[in-house]
Amino acid sequence: MASTSVTIPMDEELKRQAEILFEDMGLNMATAMTIFTKAVVRLGKIPFEVAADPFYSIENQNRLAEAAERLQQGKGIAVTMEDLEAMETMTPEEARAFGETAKARIGITT
Repeated sequence: MASTSVTIPMDEELKRQAEILFEDMGLNMATAMTIFTKAVVRLGKIPFEVAADPFYSIENQNRLAEAAERLQQGKGIAVTMEDLEAMETMTPEEARAFGETAKARIGITT
């Protein structure tokens, strides 16, 4: 079978990381790309799920914009990662009390 070359633009760091992994598998980039392409042809589709990150969905971006607006208007509270991690081990009552304390810190009364 005759062979041909294919040139694919790729981020340098991504290429380097892939080459390291392929080497660990006993492959080079050309062999790995050939395996992938044969799988696509055999299956008639990409051999794994390709999906958009839901973080970037329009709905989530709108939700984030609304939350940011509420924060700017003083209608919400912002907590740190440390706060969230601490809340993981709290009982529901402790978490509610923590939330009330956080609101009081920024002057929100309910």
